[in-house]
Amino acid sequence: MMQWWGVTGHPKTPIAETDLKVGGRFRVQFWTPNGEQQSVSGVYREVEPDRKLVFSWAWQSTPERESQVTIDLKPDNDGTILTLTHEQFFDEAARDNHRRGWMLALDNMERLFA
Repeated sequence: MMQWWGVTGHPKTPIAETDLKVGGRFRVQFWTPNGEQQSVSGVYREVEPDRKLVFSWAWQSTPERESQVTIDLKPDNDGTILTLTHEQFFDEAARDNHRRGWMLALDNMERLFA
């Protein structure tokens, strides 16, 4: 996670902690380009190795606005199709901001594994 999370080329390395099991928690802390600290955490609700992850998602600044992320993995020839669904947003602005963040993270991940 530390290699693909956050802003590409940003000098501060994110902090990532995870206990990947049902009921386990995760926390990621990172810094925006303007130096603002962000922290998000959640609880793993489903863990199917090599197939599926479902977890809650809440920012430290707005813990009452919990949403849910589902990641489905499907083998595809010599690669993997990753389908990410993030739902139960507080409002459309939150949805749109998360879409931008996930696209950045997935682009970073694609470059890392290319």
